[in-house]
Amino acid sequence: MKTLFDPTIRALNQNLNLRLENQNVISSNIANADTPGYKAKALDFENAMRDALDLEDNVKLNATNPEHIGTRDPGSVEAEAYEDANGVESLDGNTVDRAGEMAKMKENEILYSASIEALRKKLAMLEYGITEGGGNK
Repeated sequence: MKTLFDPTIRALNQNLNLRLENQNVISSNIANADTPGYKAKALDFENAMRDALDLEDNVKLNATNPEHIGTRDPGSVEAEAYEDANGVESLDGNTVDRAGEMAKMKENEILYSASIEALRKKLAMLEYGITEGGGNK
C-alpha cells in the first residue's frame, strides 16, 4: 500500500520517537543520581533505528500475516533500555555519572532538534510540491 509519506519522513518520525524515549531514560538516570544502589540505564538506540528501518533485511518476505517477521510497522519499534555496563559504582552502589548524563542529554537534545529541522524541511518540500509544483495553471 502506498502512503503519503516517503521512507525519509517515516525514518525521521521514528528517530524523534526514539530520541524522546532516550531523553526519558537519561532523565531517569539524572533523577536517580543520589539513589543508593541505582544502576544507570542506557537505550539501545542504534539497534532500534536499524530495526525500524529494516536495514538487516536484504530479502523482503511475502507475509500472509502482519505479525510475520519483516512486516513490522516502523512506528511500532521500541528501544530496549539496559543497565549501562560503563558506569563506575560509587560507595553506595550507584553508577550514575551526573556530568556524563548531562552531556548525553545535551547531545540527544541537539540530535532531536536536527531531526525536527530535517522533518520540517522535508514537509516544506512536500507542501511546495502540492501548492506550487502543480505544473500548468
